[in-house]
Formats: sequence, C-alpha cells, structure tokens
Amino acid sequence: MARLQEALGLPAGAAVLDCPCGQGRHAHLLAEAGFRVTGVDYSATLLEEARARGASARAVRWHQGDMRALPARWTRRFDAVVNLFTSFGFFDAPQDDRLVLAEFARVLKPGGVLVWHGGSRDGVMARFLARDWWSTEDGTLFGQERRFDPLSGFLEVTSTWRGPAGEGERTHRIRLYTASELAARLQEVGLVVEQAWDGWTARPLTRRSSEMLLVARKDAALA
Repeated sequence: MARLQEALGLPAGAAVLDCPCGQGRHAHLLAEAGFRVTGVDYSATLLEEARARGASARAVRWHQGDMRALPARWTRRFDAVVNLFTSFGFFDAPQDDRLVLAEFARVLKPGGVLVWHGGSRDGVMARFLARDWWSTEDGTLFGQERRFDPLSGFLEVTSTWRGPAGEGERTHRIRLYTASELAARLQEVGLVVEQAWDGWTARPLTRRSSEMLLVARKDAALA
C-alpha cells in the first residue's frame, strides 16, 4: 500500500476508483489511507464479502458492474483509477481490453492517473515454466501445466490438486501484453505512461521482469 500511494502521488481526499475491486482488500486500505474510494466488480458475491470486510466498509462506495461499460455519470469523476494484481486480460476479444482502457480514461479527470499492475509478457516468456508442482503444510500436492499461444497472447494454466480435503482441477487463461504493447493501447485512449517498474519494487522495468507496474496519466490536451 505504501508503494501504491507513492505511485499515485495524490493527497488524502482524492477520488480513487478500484476496478475491479474483488473482495475489497485494496479498496479498504485506500479508504483507511484517507482517499474517497469507489469499488467496482462484476461479482455480487465478492462485493458482498467486500461490504462485510473491515471497519472501512461504509467509507467505500460499492458498485456492481462491467468495467467495459462504467456508468455514464462517472465521466471525469476520479483523480485515479487502480487496476491491480493481474485484473486485466481475461476477455476473449482483445477489443474488450481496449474498451476497459477507454473507460478508465473516460472516468479520469484531465491529468488523472492510472496505476496498472499485472504480468509482463517479456518477463514471463523469459522465465517460462511449462510445469511445476509444490506441496502445502497440510500435505496437499499442487501442480500446474502452462501453455502459451504467441498469436493470441493467451497463457493457459491448468491447476490440479490432491490432498486431505479432496482433489480437483481448474483451467484459466489470461492474455499477456508487453510493456510497449500496453503503452501503445493506453496512448490510443489518451493515457500516457510516465513510469514503468519491476512489479512493486523500486527497480525500473526490464525485459526479465515477470510483473510490471505502469503509471499512466490522462493527457489534458487529448481530454
């Protein structure tokens, strides 16, 4: 949270949109830091957990919705938008990813900032593991198999587990972007990347960074 506040560079009282907010772990901390926070998520179940979580639940405005189509009344409402911990790239069509970025740009005030955190295609591919496995303290064995499609940019991950509580399997996929590719998409919607970091560290982004933290600002002229 300290690193996030540093990246935001905003005073207490600034309006921040956490999108998607999930169960509210970041929205609550932002509210406790003195920001006016709105949390958006598609999942009613996660929003219910967010409302029940922490002493700051009433300090956050919660909204169920699709981040590809945020409320029209929110145009130029927020000083910052945060999209954290790999909450981007799950839609089937890349055009939907662009819609999300365009919505972030629309709801930002001129000069407002977007903080985006997620996987870096360059770094993930540089350290690519086709499979690995590990065990937990209770003896559950986890395994993952990964496949990457260089044309679509999708990384598909199949997770399996077996242990005292049972066994199962789940597959998910996410579209990975390079920093230059994402920066170009952001610029198309009027957001200019000003900083690029190696995840949550203070080190600059490199081609071997598996995560990236981008700080982009809404171009006042384009706005």
